[in-house]
Amino acid sequence: MSHALRRATAADAPAVHDLFCRNFRATFGHLYPPHELAQWLEESCPVARFARELSAADHAAVLGLGAGGVPVGFCLMGPQDLPVPAGRPWWVLRQLYLEEEARGTGLADRLLGWAVCEARARGFAALYLTVWIGNHRARRFYERHGFAEVGAYPFRVGSTVDDDRILCRAL
Repeated sequence: MSHALRRATAADAPAVHDLFCRNFRATFGHLYPPHELAQWLEESCPVARFARELSAADHAAVLGLGAGGVPVGFCLMGPQDLPVPAGRPWWVLRQLYLEEEARGTGLADRLLGWAVCEARARGFAALYLTVWIGNHRARRFYERHGFAEVGAYPFRVGSTVDDDRILCRAL
């Protein structure tokens, strides 16, 4: 199936929130005590946060649409907030998530391709992201698309601190 892409807006916040929470739990839920994960998702990732980001000029997001125009994936980018050297304009790929049925279809490649084009069009020189050290599939995907490790990043959910890696791709 070929997936259509559509720029996300604040009106898409509930769908993006649902996609994020469902897929974050499926991918990383085993790493955290359930009550801490639930609290983190509620406090750090509410629908209102996605609505703000999807309407902010310094963010950009795109949806991957499945049958009937239902969102089955998304990519969200925003301003620099990672501990990397300043000096050139760069952007952060904050999230790229797909429903299980959309994995392996080429949608992730299309979402990332959109992200790279959008970052270039906005004049950024590099695109950064973080990936959990144990997420080998994601790591291989990003490396296949020209990203390389440039540092470590502690990612906290409740009392758990994950060992994430910062990856970068020059644009």
